[in-house]
Amino acid sequence: MKRYLLTVLLVATLGCSNNDRTPTTPSGPSLSFFVTSTTSVTGNLGGLAGADATCQRLGSAAGQSGRTWRAYLSVDRAASTGQPAHARDRIGSGPWYNANRALVANNLGELHARTGDSAIFVDERGQRINGQWTGSPTPNEHDIMTGSNADGTVASGATCNDWTSGSADHLGQVGHSDGLGPNQSAAGPLASWNSAHSNLNCSNTAPRGGAGRFYCFAR
Repeated sequence: MKRYLLTVLLVATLGCSNNDRTPTTPSGPSLSFFVTSTTSVTGNLGGLAGADATCQRLGSAAGQSGRTWRAYLSVDRAASTGQPAHARDRIGSGPWYNANRALVANNLGELHARTGDSAIFVDERGQRINGQWTGSPTPNEHDIMTGSNADGTVASGATCNDWTSGSADHLGQVGHSDGLGPNQSAAGPLASWNSAHSNLNCSNTAPRGGAGRFYCFAR
C-alpha cells in the first residue's frame, strides 16, 4: 500500500510540474488600425504610394509586418488608374482593432456611422492624439488628413492635389480623431472622425489643429 501511494504521489507531482512548465499564449485580436505617430508639415505625403509605405513601415514596426497596410486617403485621380479612389474602398472589410485591442468597427457601415473618440483613435503605440479631450497635452493635433466625405468617398478638390502638394493653393479634408471641437463640443461635423472640415491649406498642416497625421488600416 505504501509503495502504491508513493507511485500515485510521484505521478501527480510530475503531472503538475509539466503543466506548470506549459506556456500559455494570450489570444485576442491583433492591431489592424492606427493613427500615424509620424507627422507631416505639409499635405505632400508622396501620394497614395508614399502614404501606404508609411503605414506599412509603422505597422511592421508595431509587430504586424505580415499584413498589408493601406492609408485611409481619397484622391481625385489615382496614379495607377487615372480615376478617383475612395478611402473606404482601400481598407478591406473589417473588423479593425487598435493597438490596445479595442474594437474600432466591425465593418465599413459601422465604421462610417461612428464618431471620433480619443481613446479609440490612437497611434500604433496605443497613445492618444493631442486634441480637445480633458487633460490633453498641447498643441491640438486632432485634425487627421483623409480627403474624404463622411461616407468615405473622395471630397473632390480637397485632397492636397492627391496628397502630392505642399502648396497654399490646395486644400485637404480632415477628420477629428477625438470627435471634439472647441469647448469639447461633439455636435455636428466636428464629431466626424473622417470629415470634420478642410484644413487651412496644404502648405502647413498645423493651423486649425493638425500635424499631418493620417489613418492606417490593415486589409
